[in-house]
Amino acid sequence: MGTFSSLGEKLNHVFSKLTKRGKLTELEIKQAMREIRIALLEADVNIKVAKDFINTVSEKAVGQEILKSLNPTQQVIKIVNEELIALMGGSNSRLEVSPKPPTIIMMCGLQGAGKTTLCGKLAFMLKKQGKKPLLVACDVYRPAAIKQLQVVGGQAGVEVFEMGQGKPVEISNKALQHAAKFGFDTVIIDTAGRLQIDEDLMHELEEINESVHPHEILLVLDSMTGQVAVNVAEEFNRRLSISGVVLTKLDGDTRGGACLSVKAVTGKPIKFCGVGEKLGDIEPFHPDRMANRILGMGDVLTLIEKAQEAVTEADAKKLEQRLKENAFDLNDYLDQIDMLKKMGGASAMMSMMPGMGKLKIKEGDIDENEIYRTKAIIQSMTEKERRNPQILNYSRKMRIAKGSGTSLQQINTLLKQYEQIKTLIKQMKSSKGKRLPFKF
Repeated sequence: MGTFSSLGEKLNHVFSKLTKRGKLTELEIKQAMREIRIALLEADVNIKVAKDFINTVSEKAVGQEILKSLNPTQQVIKIVNEELIALMGGSNSRLEVSPKPPTIIMMCGLQGAGKTTLCGKLAFMLKKQGKKPLLVACDVYRPAAIKQLQVVGGQAGVEVFEMGQGKPVEISNKALQHAAKFGFDTVIIDTAGRLQIDEDLMHELEEINESVHPHEILLVLDSMTGQVAVNVAEEFNRRLSISGVVLTKLDGDTRGGACLSVKAVTGKPIKFCGVGEKLGDIEPFHPDRMANRILGMGDVLTLIEKAQEAVTEADAKKLEQRLKENAFDLNDYLDQIDMLKKMGGASAMMSMMPGMGKLKIKEGDIDENEIYRTKAIIQSMTEKERRNPQILNYSRKMRIAKGSGTSLQQINTLLKQYEQIKTLIKQMKSSKGKRLPFKF
Protein backbone atom coordinates (compact mmCIF):
# COMPACT_ATOMS: atom_id res chain seq x y z
CA MET A 1 0.00 0.00 0.00
CA GLY A 2 3.00 2.33 0.42
CA THR A 3 2.41 5.67 2.10
CA PHE A 4 0.90 5.54 5.61
CA SER A 5 0.16 1.79 5.38
CA SER A 6 1.31 1.18 8.98
CA LEU A 7 -0.52 4.20 10.42
CA GLY A 8 -3.67 3.37 8.45
CA GLU A 9 -3.66 -0.22 9.74
CA LYS A 10 -3.27 0.92 13.35
CA LEU A 11 -6.06 3.50 13.11
CA ASN A 12 -8.41 0.98 11.51
CA HIS A 13 -7.53 -1.51 14.26
CA VAL A 14 -8.61 1.07 16.87
CA PHE A 15 -11.85 1.75 14.97
CA SER A 16 -12.62 -1.97 14.57
CA LYS A 17 -12.43 -2.41 18.37
CA LEU A 18 -14.86 0.50 18.82
CA THR A 19 -17.26 -0.97 16.25
CA LYS A 20 -17.53 -4.22 18.23
CA ARG A 21 -18.73 -2.29 21.29
CA GLY A 22 -21.75 -0.65 19.68
CA LYS A 23 -22.62 2.17 22.10
CA LEU A 24 -19.57 4.00 23.42
CA THR A 25 -18.73 5.43 26.82
CA GLU A 26 -16.50 8.45 27.41
CA LEU A 27 -13.88 6.13 28.91
CA GLU A 28 -13.82 3.91 25.79
CA ILE A 29 -13.33 6.94 23.54
CA LYS A 30 -10.48 8.21 25.74
CA GLN A 31 -8.80 4.80 25.57
CA ALA A 32 -9.13 4.84 21.76
CA MET A 33 -7.63 8.36 21.67
CA ARG A 34 -4.62 7.13 23.67
CA GLU A 35 -4.06 4.38 21.11
CA ILE A 36 -4.39 6.84 18.20
CA ARG A 37 -1.88 9.16 19.91
CA ILE A 38 0.64 6.30 20.15
CA ALA A 39 0.03 5.43 16.47
CA LEU A 40 0.70 9.05 15.48
CA LEU A 41 3.92 9.23 17.50
CA GLU A 42 5.10 5.92 16.00
CA ALA A 43 4.43 7.47 12.57
CA ASP A 44 6.95 10.18 13.60
CA VAL A 45 4.37 12.93 13.97
CA ASN A 46 5.59 15.93 15.96
CA ILE A 47 4.76 15.35 19.66
CA LYS A 48 2.97 18.70 20.13
CA VAL A 49 1.02 18.20 16.89
CA ALA A 50 -0.07 14.71 18.02
CA LYS A 51 -1.13 16.03 21.44
CA ASP A 52 -3.13 18.93 19.98
CA PHE A 53 -4.77 16.62 17.42
CA ILE A 54 -5.92 14.17 20.11
CA ASN A 55 -7.20 16.97 22.34
CA THR A 56 -9.28 18.42 19.48
CA VAL A 57 -10.69 15.03 18.43
CA SER A 58 -11.42 14.02 22.06
CA GLU A 59 -13.27 17.24 22.77
CA LYS A 60 -15.56 16.71 19.77
CA ALA A 61 -15.92 12.93 20.22
CA VAL A 62 -17.13 12.96 23.83
CA GLY A 63 -20.02 15.33 23.10
CA GLN A 64 -23.44 14.00 24.15
CA GLU A 65 -24.76 13.99 20.54
CA ILE A 66 -21.92 11.61 19.58
CA LEU A 67 -22.26 9.28 22.58
CA LYS A 68 -26.04 9.02 22.12
CA SER A 69 -26.02 8.69 18.31
CA LEU A 70 -27.11 5.47 16.59
CA ASN A 71 -23.59 4.78 15.32
CA PRO A 72 -21.05 6.59 17.52
CA THR A 73 -18.05 4.80 15.97
CA GLN A 74 -18.87 6.21 12.53
CA GLN A 75 -19.16 9.65 14.11
CA VAL A 76 -15.71 9.27 15.71
CA ILE A 77 -14.18 8.16 12.38
CA LYS A 78 -15.82 11.18 10.72
CA ILE A 79 -14.28 13.52 13.31
CA VAL A 80 -10.82 11.92 12.92
CA ASN A 81 -11.11 12.27 9.14
CA GLU A 82 -12.15 15.94 9.37
CA GLU A 83 -9.33 16.77 11.81
CA LEU A 84 -6.74 14.97 9.64
CA ILE A 85 -7.84 17.15 6.73
CA ALA A 86 -7.60 20.31 8.87
CA LEU A 87 -4.18 19.24 10.18
CA MET A 88 -2.79 18.96 6.64
CA GLY A 89 -4.14 22.33 5.53
CA GLY A 90 -7.84 21.88 4.82
CA SER A 91 -7.73 22.29 1.05
CA ASN A 92 -5.39 22.17 -1.94
CA SER A 93 -3.07 25.20 -2.04
CA ARG A 94 -2.33 26.32 -5.60
CA LEU A 95 0.77 28.00 -6.96
CA GLU A 96 0.69 31.78 -6.96
CA VAL A 97 0.74 33.18 -10.50
CA SER A 98 2.17 36.64 -11.17
CA PRO A 99 -0.22 39.00 -13.00
CA LYS A 100 2.83 40.15 -14.96
CA PRO A 101 4.98 37.24 -16.25
CA PRO A 102 7.23 35.63 -15.41
CA THR A 103 6.12 33.89 -12.22
CA ILE A 104 9.32 33.21 -10.24
CA ILE A 105 9.55 29.98 -8.24
CA MET A 106 12.59 29.48 -6.02
CA MET A 107 13.21 25.86 -5.03
CA CYS A 108 15.28 25.17 -1.93
CA GLY A 109 16.15 22.25 0.33
CA LEU A 110 18.93 20.05 1.65
CA GLN A 111 20.98 17.69 -0.51
CA GLY A 112 19.39 14.30 -1.07
CA ALA A 113 15.78 15.49 -0.86
CA GLY A 114 15.37 15.22 -4.66
CA LYS A 115 15.20 18.98 -5.32
CA THR A 116 16.76 19.03 -8.82
CA THR A 117 14.59 16.14 -10.04
CA LEU A 118 11.55 17.86 -8.54
CA CYS A 119 12.37 21.03 -10.51
CA GLY A 120 12.15 18.97 -13.71
CA LYS A 121 8.88 17.33 -12.62
CA LEU A 122 7.32 20.70 -11.77
CA ALA A 123 8.45 22.17 -15.12
CA PHE A 124 7.01 19.13 -16.93
CA MET A 125 3.67 19.49 -15.13
CA LEU A 126 3.46 23.23 -15.88
CA LYS A 127 4.35 22.63 -19.53
CA LYS A 128 1.48 20.15 -19.80
CA GLN A 129 -0.78 22.90 -18.42
CA GLY A 130 0.22 25.17 -21.31
CA LYS A 131 2.90 27.18 -19.52
CA LYS A 132 6.37 27.99 -20.90
CA PRO A 133 8.76 27.30 -18.00
CA LEU A 134 12.49 28.03 -17.80
CA LEU A 135 14.76 26.04 -15.48
CA VAL A 136 17.66 27.96 -13.92
CA ALA A 137 20.83 26.20 -12.69
CA CYS A 138 21.93 27.98 -9.49
CA ASP A 139 23.40 24.94 -7.71
CA VAL A 140 26.97 25.80 -8.67
CA TYR A 141 28.74 23.76 -5.96
CA ARG A 142 27.53 20.17 -6.14
CA PRO A 143 29.45 18.18 -8.79
CA ALA A 144 27.31 17.51 -11.88
CA ALA A 145 24.29 19.43 -10.48
CA ILE A 146 24.07 21.59 -13.62
CA LYS A 147 24.35 18.52 -15.83
CA GLN A 148 21.63 16.77 -13.81
CA LEU A 149 19.27 19.73 -14.30
CA GLN A 150 20.06 19.73 -18.03
CA VAL A 151 19.22 16.02 -18.22
CA VAL A 152 15.84 16.38 -16.44
CA GLY A 153 15.16 19.55 -18.45
CA GLY A 154 15.85 17.64 -21.65
CA GLN A 155 13.49 14.84 -20.57
CA ALA A 156 10.79 17.41 -19.79
CA GLY A 157 11.39 19.29 -23.04
CA VAL A 158 12.16 22.48 -21.07
CA GLU A 159 15.05 24.92 -21.63
CA VAL A 160 17.73 25.19 -18.93
CA PHE A 161 19.52 28.51 -18.32
CA GLU A 162 23.04 28.15 -16.90
CA MET A 163 26.23 30.19 -16.57
CA GLY A 164 28.53 27.48 -15.24
CA GLN A 165 30.09 28.07 -11.83
CA GLY A 166 29.06 31.74 -11.59
CA LYS A 167 27.44 33.60 -8.71
CA PRO A 168 23.89 32.36 -8.05
CA VAL A 169 22.47 35.89 -7.59
CA GLU A 170 23.88 37.00 -10.96
CA ILE A 171 22.69 33.82 -12.67
CA SER A 172 19.15 34.37 -11.28
CA ASN A 173 19.00 37.96 -12.54
CA LYS A 174 20.39 37.07 -15.99
CA ALA A 175 17.84 34.24 -16.19
CA LEU A 176 15.00 36.72 -15.57
CA GLN A 177 16.29 38.94 -18.39
CA HIS A 178 16.47 35.86 -20.65
CA ALA A 179 12.90 34.87 -19.66
CA ALA A 180 11.54 38.35 -20.42
CA LYS A 181 13.34 38.44 -23.79
CA PHE A 182 12.18 35.02 -25.00
CA GLY A 183 8.67 34.91 -23.53
CA PHE A 184 9.03 32.40 -20.68
CA ASP A 185 6.08 32.81 -18.29
CA THR A 186 7.52 30.77 -15.39
CA VAL A 187 11.08 30.70 -14.01
CA ILE A 188 12.06 27.81 -11.72
CA ILE A 189 15.34 28.44 -9.86
CA ASP A 190 17.18 25.32 -8.66
CA THR A 191 19.27 26.58 -5.72
CA ALA A 192 22.16 24.88 -3.93
CA GLY A 193 21.60 22.46 -1.07
CA ARG A 194 23.82 21.29 1.76
CA LEU A 195 23.99 18.12 3.80
CA GLN A 196 22.75 20.22 6.71
CA ILE A 197 21.60 23.78 7.32
CA ASP A 198 24.52 26.20 7.60
CA GLU A 199 25.01 29.96 7.58
CA ASP A 200 26.61 30.12 4.10
CA LEU A 201 23.68 28.29 2.50
CA MET A 202 21.07 30.44 4.21
CA HIS A 203 22.89 33.67 3.41
CA GLU A 204 23.03 32.74 -0.29
CA LEU A 205 19.33 31.87 -0.41
CA GLU A 206 18.47 35.12 1.36
CA GLU A 207 20.51 37.05 -1.23
CA ILE A 208 18.66 35.40 -4.14
CA ASN A 209 15.33 36.04 -2.40
CA GLU A 210 16.10 39.74 -1.84
CA SER A 211 17.37 40.17 -5.40
CA VAL A 212 14.69 38.46 -7.52
CA HIS A 213 11.66 38.59 -5.13
CA PRO A 214 10.20 35.15 -6.02
CA HIS A 215 6.43 34.71 -5.97
CA GLU A 216 6.89 31.25 -4.49
CA ILE A 217 9.65 29.85 -2.24
CA LEU A 218 9.06 26.11 -2.21
CA LEU A 219 10.95 23.92 0.23
CA VAL A 220 11.59 20.37 -1.01
CA LEU A 221 11.55 17.82 1.82
CA ASP A 222 12.27 14.09 1.86
CA SER A 223 9.15 12.62 3.51
CA MET A 224 11.14 9.51 4.49
CA THR A 225 13.08 11.55 7.07
CA GLY A 226 9.94 12.21 9.13
CA GLN A 227 10.40 14.56 12.07
CA VAL A 228 13.85 15.63 10.79
CA ALA A 229 12.11 17.07 7.71
CA VAL A 230 9.78 19.08 9.94
CA ASN A 231 12.75 20.55 11.86
CA VAL A 232 14.36 21.50 8.53
CA ALA A 233 11.10 23.14 7.42
CA GLU A 234 10.90 25.14 10.64
CA GLU A 235 14.43 26.55 10.16
CA PHE A 236 14.02 27.34 6.44
CA ASN A 237 10.72 29.05 7.18
CA ARG A 238 12.27 31.13 9.97
CA ARG A 239 15.01 32.40 7.65
CA LEU A 240 13.22 32.62 4.30
CA SER A 241 9.49 32.70 5.08
CA ILE A 242 8.76 29.89 2.61
CA SER A 243 5.41 29.90 0.78
CA GLY A 244 4.94 26.15 0.63
CA VAL A 245 6.38 22.67 0.89
CA VAL A 246 6.90 19.89 -1.65
CA LEU A 247 7.23 16.37 -0.24
CA THR A 248 9.26 13.83 -2.22
CA LYS A 249 9.31 10.01 -1.93
CA LEU A 250 5.70 9.92 -0.74
CA ASP A 251 5.28 6.62 -2.63
CA GLY A 252 7.69 4.79 -0.34
CA ASP A 253 6.94 3.13 3.00
CA THR A 254 7.07 6.47 4.77
CA ARG A 255 5.72 6.80 8.29
CA GLY A 256 4.03 10.06 7.37
CA GLY A 257 5.29 12.28 10.18
CA ALA A 258 6.34 15.11 7.86
CA CYS A 259 3.05 15.05 5.96
CA LEU A 260 0.99 15.31 9.14
CA SER A 261 3.20 17.81 11.01
CA VAL A 262 4.66 20.33 8.57
CA LYS A 263 1.57 22.54 8.16
CA ALA A 264 0.89 22.69 11.89
CA VAL A 265 4.53 23.50 12.73
CA THR A 266 5.30 26.05 9.97
CA GLY A 267 1.84 27.35 9.09
CA LYS A 268 2.78 26.79 5.41
CA PRO A 269 0.88 24.37 3.15
CA ILE A 270 2.11 21.29 1.32
CA LYS A 271 1.57 22.22 -2.34
CA PHE A 272 2.83 19.15 -4.22
CA CYS A 273 4.09 15.65 -3.59
CA GLY A 274 6.43 13.42 -5.56
CA VAL A 275 4.94 9.94 -5.86
CA GLY A 276 7.44 8.01 -7.99
CA GLU A 277 10.56 8.06 -10.13
CA LYS A 278 9.01 9.09 -13.46
CA LEU A 279 8.84 12.68 -14.72
CA GLY A 280 5.05 12.72 -14.47
CA ASP A 281 5.03 11.42 -10.89
CA ILE A 282 4.08 14.70 -9.23
CA GLU A 283 0.64 15.49 -7.82
CA PRO A 284 -0.99 18.57 -6.29
CA PHE A 285 -1.41 17.83 -2.57
CA HIS A 286 -5.05 17.44 -1.49
CA PRO A 287 -5.44 17.08 2.31
CA ASP A 288 -8.90 15.51 2.01
CA ARG A 289 -7.70 12.86 -0.43
CA MET A 290 -4.64 12.08 1.71
CA ALA A 291 -6.83 11.72 4.81
CA ASN A 292 -9.03 9.27 2.89
CA ARG A 293 -5.97 7.25 1.89
CA ILE A 294 -4.72 7.14 5.50
CA LEU A 295 -8.09 5.85 6.74
CA GLY A 296 -8.36 3.29 3.91
CA MET A 297 -11.22 5.11 2.18
CA GLY A 298 -9.36 5.31 -1.13
CA ASP A 299 -8.74 8.29 -3.39
CA VAL A 300 -11.28 8.11 -6.17
CA LEU A 301 -10.79 11.69 -7.41
CA THR A 302 -7.06 11.23 -8.05
CA LEU A 303 -7.87 7.91 -9.74
CA ILE A 304 -10.33 9.67 -12.07
CA GLU A 305 -7.82 12.47 -12.79
CA LYS A 306 -5.15 9.91 -13.70
CA ALA A 307 -7.63 8.16 -15.99
CA GLN A 308 -8.54 11.45 -17.69
CA GLU A 309 -4.84 12.25 -18.21
CA ALA A 310 -4.18 8.81 -19.68
CA VAL A 311 -7.22 8.77 -21.97
CA THR A 312 -7.71 11.39 -24.66
CA GLU A 313 -11.18 12.30 -25.92
CA ALA A 314 -10.24 10.75 -29.28
CA ASP A 315 -9.29 7.47 -27.55
CA ALA A 316 -12.59 7.38 -25.67
CA LYS A 317 -14.61 8.01 -28.85
CA LYS A 318 -12.63 5.39 -30.75
CA LEU A 319 -13.31 2.81 -28.02
CA GLU A 320 -16.99 3.75 -27.94
CA GLN A 321 -17.25 3.24 -31.69
CA ARG A 322 -15.46 -0.12 -31.46
CA LEU A 323 -17.93 -1.25 -28.79
CA LYS A 324 -20.90 -0.12 -30.88
CA GLU A 325 -19.58 -2.22 -33.75
CA ASN A 326 -18.95 -5.13 -31.35
CA ALA A 327 -15.35 -5.08 -32.60
CA PHE A 328 -13.32 -4.97 -29.34
CA ASP A 329 -10.24 -7.02 -30.27
CA LEU A 330 -6.77 -7.72 -28.84
CA ASN A 331 -5.41 -4.45 -30.29
CA ASP A 332 -7.96 -2.60 -28.15
CA TYR A 333 -7.04 -4.80 -25.19
CA LEU A 334 -3.39 -3.81 -25.70
CA ASP A 335 -4.44 -0.13 -25.64
CA GLN A 336 -6.10 -0.67 -22.25
CA ILE A 337 -2.90 -2.20 -20.86
CA ASP A 338 -0.89 0.82 -22.04
CA MET A 339 -3.45 3.10 -20.37
CA LEU A 340 -3.04 1.22 -17.07
CA LYS A 341 0.74 1.74 -17.29
CA LYS A 342 0.26 5.48 -17.90
CA MET A 343 -1.92 5.67 -14.79
CA GLY A 344 0.91 4.24 -12.67
CA GLY A 345 0.32 0.50 -12.89
CA ALA A 346 -2.08 -1.88 -11.16
CA SER A 347 -0.59 -1.51 -7.66
CA ALA A 348 -0.91 2.29 -7.71
CA MET A 349 -4.50 2.05 -8.91
CA MET A 350 -5.47 -0.52 -6.28
CA SER A 351 -4.06 1.65 -3.47
CA MET A 352 -6.49 4.44 -4.45
CA MET A 353 -9.60 2.27 -4.54
CA PRO A 354 -11.91 2.45 -1.49
CA GLY A 355 -11.58 -0.55 0.82
CA MET A 356 -8.32 -1.79 -0.66
CA GLY A 357 -6.39 -0.65 2.42
CA LYS A 358 -8.29 -3.13 4.57
CA LEU A 359 -7.23 -5.96 2.26
CA LYS A 360 -3.59 -5.10 3.07
CA ILE A 361 -2.53 -5.29 -0.56
CA LYS A 362 1.16 -4.62 -0.79
CA GLU A 363 3.23 -3.51 -3.78
CA GLY A 364 4.52 -7.02 -4.47
CA ASP A 365 1.08 -8.66 -4.28
CA ILE A 366 0.16 -7.46 -7.78
CA ASP A 367 2.54 -8.90 -10.35
CA GLU A 368 3.28 -5.98 -12.67
CA ASN A 369 5.34 -8.43 -14.78
CA GLU A 370 2.05 -10.01 -15.81
CA ILE A 371 1.29 -6.82 -17.75
CA TYR A 372 4.59 -7.07 -19.63
CA ARG A 373 3.94 -10.78 -20.38
CA THR A 374 0.49 -9.93 -21.73
CA LYS A 375 1.96 -7.26 -24.01
CA ALA A 376 4.66 -9.67 -25.22
CA ILE A 377 2.04 -12.31 -26.09
CA ILE A 378 -0.19 -9.91 -28.04
CA GLN A 379 2.77 -8.32 -29.82
CA SER A 380 3.91 -11.79 -30.95
CA MET A 381 0.61 -12.29 -32.81
CA THR A 382 -0.06 -11.34 -36.41
CA GLU A 383 -2.49 -8.49 -37.11
CA LYS A 384 -5.05 -11.05 -38.32
CA GLU A 385 -4.78 -13.02 -35.05
CA ARG A 386 -5.20 -9.88 -32.94
CA ARG A 387 -8.34 -8.88 -34.82
CA ASN A 388 -9.81 -12.36 -34.71
CA PRO A 389 -8.47 -14.40 -31.72
CA GLN A 390 -10.90 -17.25 -32.55
CA ILE A 391 -8.47 -18.48 -35.23
CA LEU A 392 -5.77 -19.19 -32.61
CA ASN A 393 -5.34 -22.96 -32.85
CA TYR A 394 -2.70 -25.10 -31.12
CA SER A 395 0.09 -24.53 -33.68
CA ARG A 396 -0.47 -20.76 -33.75
CA LYS A 397 -0.42 -20.62 -29.94
CA MET A 398 2.84 -22.62 -29.82
CA ARG A 399 4.43 -20.16 -32.28
CA ILE A 400 3.28 -17.20 -30.16
CA ALA A 401 4.54 -18.86 -26.95
CA LYS A 402 7.96 -19.34 -28.51
CA GLY A 403 8.05 -15.75 -29.82
CA SER A 404 6.99 -14.19 -26.50
CA GLY A 405 8.94 -16.48 -24.15
CA THR A 406 5.74 -17.67 -22.47
CA SER A 407 3.78 -20.91 -22.13
CA LEU A 408 0.64 -22.29 -23.76
CA GLN A 409 -1.12 -22.02 -20.38
CA GLN A 410 -0.27 -18.30 -20.11
CA ILE A 411 -1.66 -17.66 -23.60
CA ASN A 412 -4.90 -19.49 -22.74
CA THR A 413 -5.19 -17.47 -19.48
CA LEU A 414 -4.77 -14.21 -21.42
CA LEU A 415 -7.46 -15.20 -23.95
CA LYS A 416 -9.82 -16.10 -21.11
CA GLN A 417 -9.20 -12.71 -19.42
CA TYR A 418 -9.76 -10.94 -22.73
CA GLU A 419 -13.15 -12.66 -23.18
CA GLN A 420 -14.14 -11.76 -19.60
CA ILE A 421 -13.19 -8.08 -20.10
CA LYS A 422 -15.08 -8.04 -23.40
CA THR A 423 -18.20 -9.44 -21.71
CA LEU A 424 -17.89 -7.02 -18.78
CA ILE A 425 -17.63 -3.99 -21.08
CA LYS A 426 -20.70 -5.15 -23.03
CA GLN A 427 -22.67 -5.54 -19.79
CA MET A 428 -21.64 -2.11 -18.51
CA LYS A 429 -22.46 -0.49 -21.83
CA SER A 430 -25.89 -2.09 -22.07
CA SER A 431 -26.77 -1.40 -18.42
CA LYS A 432 -25.82 2.30 -18.58
CA GLY A 433 -27.09 2.88 -22.11
CA LYS A 434 -24.73 5.80 -22.51
CA ARG A 435 -21.07 6.64 -23.00
CA LEU A 436 -18.52 5.10 -20.70
CA PRO A 437 -16.74 7.68 -18.53
CA PHE A 438 -13.38 6.13 -19.35
CA LYS A 439 -11.86 3.02 -20.85
CA PHE A 440 -11.64 -0.44 -19.28
